[in-house]
Amino acid sequence: MRVVIAEDSAILRDGLVQLLALRGVEVAAAVGDAESLRAAVAGHRPDAAVVDIRLPPGHTDEGLRAAVAIRRDHPGTGVLIFSQYVETKYATQLLGGGAAGVGYLLKERVVDIGEFVDALERVAAGGTALDPEVVTQFFGAGRRANALDTLTPREREVLAQMAQGRTNQAIAAACTVTERAVEKHIAHIFTKLDLPPSETDHRRVLAVLRYMEAVG
Repeated sequence: MRVVIAEDSAILRDGLVQLLALRGVEVAAAVGDAESLRAAVAGHRPDAAVVDIRLPPGHTDEGLRAAVAIRRDHPGTGVLIFSQYVETKYATQLLGGGAAGVGYLLKERVVDIGEFVDALERVAAGGTALDPEVVTQFFGAGRRANALDTLTPREREVLAQMAQGRTNQAIAAACTVTERAVEKHIAHIFTKLDLPPSETDHRRVLAVLRYMEAVG
C-alpha cells in the first residue's frame, strides 16, 4: 500500500511516516499544506491519502476541501481524514460524493497504530472507516425532521458500527447482542431509510450517507 500524508505539524507528520513504515506502508510523500497535497496525489497516484483538516495557509478547512477535490479528480485514491475536529460542511460533500474509499478518524481516539493501519487499508481498498464519534456528532449537528429521526438509540448504535466497516459478528460483540438481533436492526434501518434490497453491501454505506447528506 502506498500513501501520501498531509499534516502541517512536522512532528506528527514525521511520526506518522515512521509508524507507517514500520507496518510496511510506503509513504510516497509527506507534505504540510493543501496545495502540496493535491500535487503529491497527482504525481504519485497513491492508494490513499491521509489528510488533516486544518492546513496552511488559512488553517481552517483547506485539507478537507483538498480531499473533496482529490475524490473528484482521482476517484481511485482513497481519502482518510485524520483530524481532531469534526467539520460537517465539506465532510458532507466528501461522503456524499460516494463513500467508497472514504474514512474519517479523530486523532485523540486512535490509540492503536494497528487499528489505524487497518482503517487505512479498508479505505485504500474502497471501503469505509468512520469513527463512531464522528457519526454521533453528525447526528447532533442538526435535528431536521427526516427518516433518521425515526431510528431508535440501538439502531443508531448499530449504524455507528456499520460506519466503521464492521461485520455483523463484530457489531454483535460490540453491542452485546446476537448476530440475529443485529440483522434485524440493520433491516429496520434499511426500511426506515428507504434503502431497497440489493445484491451488494452498498446499503450499509448509504445508510450512513443519508444522514450526512441531510445535515449538509
